[in-house]
Amino acid sequence: MASLLAALRQTVGDRHVLTADEDTASYTADWRGRYQGQALCVVRPGNAEEAATVVRLCVAAGVAVVPQGGNTGLCGGATPMGLCPEVVVSLTRMKTIRVVDKDNNTLTVEAGCTLHDAQQAAAGAGRFFPLSLAAEGTATIGGNLSTNAGGVQVLRYGNTRDLVLGIEAVLPDGRLWNGLRGLRKDNTGYDLKHLFIGAEGTLGLITAAVLKLFPAPRVKATAWVAVADPAAAVALLSRLRETVGDRVTAFEIVGREALDLVLKHIPNSREPCADKHAWQALVELSDTLVGDLVTPLEQVLMAASEAGQVLDAVIANSEAQAAALWSLRENVSEAQRIEGISIKHDVAVPVSRIAEFISRADALLEEKFPGLRIVCFGHIGDGNLHYNQSKPAAQDNAAFITQSDAVNLVVHDLVHQLGGSISAEHGLGQLKREEVLRYKSEVEMDMMRAVKKALDPKGLMNPGKVL
Repeated sequence: MASLLAALRQTVGDRHVLTADEDTASYTADWRGRYQGQALCVVRPGNAEEAATVVRLCVAAGVAVVPQGGNTGLCGGATPMGLCPEVVVSLTRMKTIRVVDKDNNTLTVEAGCTLHDAQQAAAGAGRFFPLSLAAEGTATIGGNLSTNAGGVQVLRYGNTRDLVLGIEAVLPDGRLWNGLRGLRKDNTGYDLKHLFIGAEGTLGLITAAVLKLFPAPRVKATAWVAVADPAAAVALLSRLRETVGDRVTAFEIVGREALDLVLKHIPNSREPCADKHAWQALVELSDTLVGDLVTPLEQVLMAASEAGQVLDAVIANSEAQAAALWSLRENVSEAQRIEGISIKHDVAVPVSRIAEFISRADALLEEKFPGLRIVCFGHIGDGNLHYNQSKPAAQDNAAFITQSDAVNLVVHDLVHQLGGSISAEHGLGQLKREEVLRYKSEVEMDMMRAVKKALDPKGLMNPGKVL
């Protein structure tokens, strides 16, 4: 290990090989504090060639590599497990905007570039990069790709996978693959980039990507809508899409318990409507043409109100008001973190079955765990719900958390029964690598293991994650 550390220091410089506990602490634990591991060191390469050399040195020494971006993941996928010698490779120094190609509508960025900086680079060119997350100020492009991040605009623009044209990656043997092709059409065999997107660093280390850009929206309309129930929210979404089509950029749902936590813990938060309602939707319309989106939004809301689906609505009349409404939705996770630990689920079901899932899951859980607090919110437009449970009293909650496996079984079995997924956008990481075996077929698992064995026969790329 001493010779490996010396070689790593020679490759990236002494100050970019961290070994002291006080220097590595933020890299060896996840941001939620759920996972804590140990690493031989943390290495911070400055470019793709250095990253490739780091991987080659680690493989030669039989040391595992744990790729890490902004360390904002929710499933422990970027946290070392400490079960074998591991080196955390942090890519946060690699943040160069390499190319902005306005005519090709592409942006080539390094993996350590934050999502916010990628958005700003696109905006500076008069373009729009639509991936949007609450953690976009610290989440990195490499991490977004490795978990196939979703966010609030999947409804219109798709997941991260849909926004990537090419990648550059270090393979598990240390070779550097340059697949940075900004092509919409390339029918020359397997589309290899998709092996790495969503693989959580288990098949290689993404160092750069070519991202799709879009025309920048010139007009938006944002509304906070109190709805009768989740079924009414789904019906409202259908009305909107039938009326304005793809101008529906985002459609989020927020349950009462979720909003109450935001109002309790996030400063300057205010109840948007005059009365408290059990369910609300956050709606955003946008268009690249200058025009009126408020009028069609008002018309749809009026029709939905007459049908008993909409109970109240507030339409933002300024960017500041729109930002305040979005803050209520985006701060739910932070408010939950402040409130205390909960059992979290990141699930997806067909949009048509969202109301059924919420109703049945609520009833099943309340029957088994009376007095439960269920915080439900998420991207109803693409069927992705964050469905979390806790007990309001701290001493009751501590006992409840020990029953996580039983809670997961109820929720995930129902999700599977409804044709859904137990991980919509957060990945598997350490959290769900065993749980997924209950729901994926043996054929699927065999294919995944075969890919892993083919690319990483020594099992040194982020071991213990996904598989």
